[in-house]
Amino acid sequence: LGPREALIRAVAVLIITCPCALGLAVPAVQITASARLFRKGVLVKSGAALERMAEVSHVIFDKTGVLTEGRPRLIDPAPALVAMAAPLARASRHPLSRALASEAGDGPIADEVTEHHGEGVEGIIDGRRARLGRAGFLGLAGHRHGETELWFGFDGDTPHRFGFSDRLRPDAAATIAALKARGLTVEILSGDVPEAVRSVAEAVGIAHWRAAVLPFDKVAAVETLSGRGSRVLMVGDGLNDTAALAKAHAAMAPGSALDASQNAADLVFTGDSLMAVLDALDVARSARGRALENFGFAALYNAVAAPAAMLGLVNPFIAALAMSGSSLIVTLNALRTGRTQ
Repeated sequence: LGPREALIRAVAVLIITCPCALGLAVPAVQITASARLFRKGVLVKSGAALERMAEVSHVIFDKTGVLTEGRPRLIDPAPALVAMAAPLARASRHPLSRALASEAGDGPIADEVTEHHGEGVEGIIDGRRARLGRAGFLGLAGHRHGETELWFGFDGDTPHRFGFSDRLRPDAAATIAALKARGLTVEILSGDVPEAVRSVAEAVGIAHWRAAVLPFDKVAAVETLSGRGSRVLMVGDGLNDTAALAKAHAAMAPGSALDASQNAADLVFTGDSLMAVLDALDVARSARGRALENFGFAALYNAVAAPAAMLGLVNPFIAALAMSGSSLIVTLNALRTGRTQ
């Protein structure tokens, strides 16, 4: 080869082998997928979150605030009892405590407040120590009731019960059915009373559920499933879900969740629709497919175009068109991500 021909081939090879298509293969897909989910009300915190989301095989739901709307309503409130418990309720971020505090309105907050994750909250009200939380937290061992509840009492006094109702999300059953249709297994892990969890599980079609679960029990469940090879998606909103969210392969939290839960989650969905979980799964799986297609095209392009440039079959101008065209193709393919959803 003469110097001119050698230089032309070298320039063509350099242009052809510019890794633009390969470099765009995944980022273009991740940006497109994140944008599509954002329009559906789902915030994706990282591209790696989508990759993990596409791999999940098992979904764990919390009950209150996830399968239900998370806006519990106090049943038959007794004004005098509500006023007594309100100083402790105002000091807690638990949904039931917030419902109780909302019923009471503005007012003082208890002193020396300590929150026991998954159990309840205690503090000093008018010089007396009081507790608000589970029946067991107030020493009522073996108590069973069919409704979501809180118990309140001063040390040495008989505890008082507050019952709550919380409506299911309208599309909860449809979401669970769709997840099962996609081959995922589903269960509920809730800190609520067994009867309330059973009622929700039957309503949405989930056969496997556990009630009265403490935060470390949820973490243990996630670790056990992971040890068996399951890729776990945890969907939770409370402080007692935070550790499990962090341990899960992928995690989602509603926009109404506590800050700690949102920080631990990979994706956060707004609005009242639980279908956001299904949207995230579908778009993540679509994104994985598009990324693999882009990798395949980039590899094929380099396998064909690079030898052609080395043999002098492609001049620099054609090489530039081919390189730009390959980048355009992977970008256009990325725009197909989630389009059918």
